[in-house]
Amino acid sequence: MTQADPKPAVAGAPAAGPAADETLEDYTLRFAPRSYRRWTPMVVATTALGGIAYMADFSIGAGIGLAHGTGNALAAILVAAVVIFVTGFPLAYYGARYNIDLDLITRGSGFGYYGSVLTSVIFASFTFIFFALEGSIMAQGLKLGLGLPLWLGYLVSTFMVIPLVVFGMKALSKLQVWTTPVWLLLMVGPLLYLVGTDPGSVHRFVSYAGSDGHGGVNAASVLLGAGVCLSLIAQIGEQIDYLRFMPPKTEANKRSWWTAVVLAGPGWVVLGALKQAIGLFLAVYVLAKVGPAAATEPIQQFTGAFAAMLPSWLVIPLAVVLVVISQIKINVTNAYSGSLAWTNSFTRITRRYPGRMVFVLANLAFALVLMEADMFSFLNAVLGFYSNCAIAWVVTVATDIIVNKYLLKLSPHAPEFRRGMLHAVNPVGVVAFVAASGLSIAMYFRALGDTLQPYSPVAAALIAFALTPLMAVVTKGRYYLRRTDDGIAEPLLDADGNPSAATVTCHVCRQVFERPDVTACLTHGAVVCSLCLSTNRVGDHVLPAAEGPVTSGPAPRPR
Repeated sequence: MTQADPKPAVAGAPAAGPAADETLEDYTLRFAPRSYRRWTPMVVATTALGGIAYMADFSIGAGIGLAHGTGNALAAILVAAVVIFVTGFPLAYYGARYNIDLDLITRGSGFGYYGSVLTSVIFASFTFIFFALEGSIMAQGLKLGLGLPLWLGYLVSTFMVIPLVVFGMKALSKLQVWTTPVWLLLMVGPLLYLVGTDPGSVHRFVSYAGSDGHGGVNAASVLLGAGVCLSLIAQIGEQIDYLRFMPPKTEANKRSWWTAVVLAGPGWVVLGALKQAIGLFLAVYVLAKVGPAAATEPIQQFTGAFAAMLPSWLVIPLAVVLVVISQIKINVTNAYSGSLAWTNSFTRITRRYPGRMVFVLANLAFALVLMEADMFSFLNAVLGFYSNCAIAWVVTVATDIIVNKYLLKLSPHAPEFRRGMLHAVNPVGVVAFVAASGLSIAMYFRALGDTLQPYSPVAAALIAFALTPLMAVVTKGRYYLRRTDDGIAEPLLDADGNPSAATVTCHVCRQVFERPDVTACLTHGAVVCSLCLSTNRVGDHVLPAAEGPVTSGPAPRPR
C-alpha cells in the first residue's frame, strides 16, 4: 500500500495510528489491497496449507475410531469431509476473489454489519479451543521428551508463538514454506514403513470394532463421529485469512489461481481426513502397549511408530520435533486468526481500535486457561458441542452465497462489508444461524430425547440450509443493503472482475487506500476508509440510509 505523508487528522476523528502500520496489523477489519498482495498463488496456497499441520486430527480420528470402530470412523470422516468441502468452496472463492476475510464475507452474506459479531465470536472461540488442543499435545511431547511438567509445557507452547504472530503474513509465509517438507516427511514416513513391513497392522486396523462393541457400520455411530469431525468446519476461516492475499485472477494466471484456491481452500479437508485416518491407524497400532487413554495422544502414536523403524536413541527426540513443528505451524495461525476475529468484534461494538496485538494476548490467555483445565481429557465433548455452532454458521453463509446470490438473486453478488452500506442486522442469516445452532445444541444435550442426540450436526446443517433462502424470500432481500451507492463514481471492480486498484486518500487518517476500501463522506465532501468508519463514534462520516426499501438489484459479476 502506498502511504501518503501523515497530516493532522480531522478534529474528533481517530488519529492516523490505526491505519499507519499495516505490515504489523495485516489489514485487520479491512480489504487486503493489491499493492500488498505480491505473493504468487502457490506461495499463498503453501502458506495456507502449512497452517493445517495440527496434530488434533490424529487425536480426533483416534478418539472416534477407538470408540466406534474403524468402519464407523472412516465413514464419519468421509461424511464430514464432503460437507466441509462443499460448504468451504464458495467461502474460499469469495475470500480469494474479493480479498476479504470470512467475517467480512459473513457481514454481506446474510448477517449485517453488527449481526456478524455473533459469528466472529464463534470463530474466535474456534481458534483458542484448537490452540489449547494443540498446546496440550505439545506439552505432552515436552513432558515425554524433556520431562517438563504439563503446566510448564502449556506455558512454553503458549508464549513461543508470540514473536512469530506479531509480524503477520510476511513471517508466517516464510515459516510455513520452510517447515512443510520436514513435517510431511515425519508424518508420512512412519505410516508407509508400517504398512510396508507389518501387514498385520493393516489387518488389525481394518478389523478394529471399537469400545462400544457395535462392530458394523451404523448411522448413530457415524453421525456421532461426524459431529466431532465437523467441529473443524470453521477451519475454512483460517484458510481464508491467507487466501485473502491471493493476487488478482487474470487470464494469464487463472489455472494456478484456481488450483491454489481449491487446494488451500476446501482442499485442506482432504489432508485433514487423511490425518484423522492415520491417527486411528497409529492408535490401533500402539493400543496394546499404551492403553486407550494414551493411544489418542499423537506423541504416543508417533513414538510407537518411530520405535519400529529407528534406533531407540532417536525415537523420542524425533517424535518431539514432529510435535513441536506441528504445534508452531498451526498455533501461529490460531493466534493470528483469533486476533483478527476478536479485533473485528471489539472495534465494531466499542468503535475503538486497540490494535491486533492486544487480542493476540487475550486469545492466548483464553487458550492457556483451557489447557490448565485439562481440556484434552474431554476433547470429544467440547468439539461435539462446538460443531453445532460452527456448522450452523458456515452452512448459513455458504447457502447465502450459492442460493441467495446466484439462484434467487436476492443477495448482492459482490460482498459488501463497509459500515453505512449494510444494515446493522440482517434477519436472513441471524435467524437461520440462531435457529439452527439453538435447536441442534438442544438435541446434542438430549433435550429432545436420546434418539435424536446423534443427529444434532445433521439438524444444524439442514435447518441452516432451509432457513437461509426462506428468510431471504420472506424479507425479499430488503435487509442486505442499506444503500447501493457509496458515493464514489470509480467502479469497485476492474475489467477482469477483480477489486479495483485505483487509490484515494482518506480525509480522516490521511492514508492512501484502494477503491474497495472507501466510501464517500457527504458531511465533509471527501472520502473515508473502512477502518475510520469503524471507529467513527459520532457517525458523521457514515452515509445516510437510502430513501425507501433497498434490494440487492443488479451488481457487477466477476468473469
